[in-house]
Amino acid sequence: MGSETAALAQEIDFSLLALFMRATLTVKIVMILLIIASFWSWKIIIEKIMMYRMRRSEAGSFDRAFWSGEPLDELFDQIGTEPKGASQKIFAAGMIEWRRSHRDDGALIAGAQARIDRSMDVAIAKETDKLNQGLPFLATVGSTAPFVGLFGTVWGIKNSFEEIAISKSTDLAVVAPGIAEALVATGLGLLAAIPAVIFYNKLSSDSDRIAGNYESFADEFATILSRQLDS
Repeated sequence: MGSETAALAQEIDFSLLALFMRATLTVKIVMILLIIASFWSWKIIIEKIMMYRMRRSEAGSFDRAFWSGEPLDELFDQIGTEPKGASQKIFAAGMIEWRRSHRDDGALIAGAQARIDRSMDVAIAKETDKLNQGLPFLATVGSTAPFVGLFGTVWGIKNSFEEIAISKSTDLAVVAPGIAEALVATGLGLLAAIPAVIFYNKLSSDSDRIAGNYESFADEFATILSRQLDS
């Protein structure tokens, strides 16, 4: 009897595709959702890695131009009022408000320093929002995917026990397929959650570091403008 059960179990297809096709509708939906979440997470991860690398490169290039000794008015005229780079946008926001704060006679309108600071803060906030877009999705996947997979496993095992009760048999050939199908859901949940958690922590740290550099630049630029205001 044992040899017959083993032979029957060997004939069952335990490939991932076969396990998916034999799963119940509820478990299939769970698996599909987890697969979509995993692919979407990797899409966000790749996009953010490329975006952060570009932002760091752009910030480095602009810092070299900013501290090259070239007059700030000439640098602003070169990049224009709507530059593409994040650091350039922060610089442009400050320069635009700096020029708007001058009256026709050349005198400064009162409160220029505060308006310049607010303009650059708004620009920094917009760029920080762009840096953080997609990160909440990674956090959500990382925290919920294991539980979604566990739900699929529990549901699949429930159906397996129901099949055992209906067939009135506890042979391996009857029990194994249903349990294997159920465990795939947990595996997919972990497959989606682990990279999401790891890269969420890394990308959040990188985003904070880049945003901190923007704020440091804005403070240094504001200090330079403050000296000119005082003089």
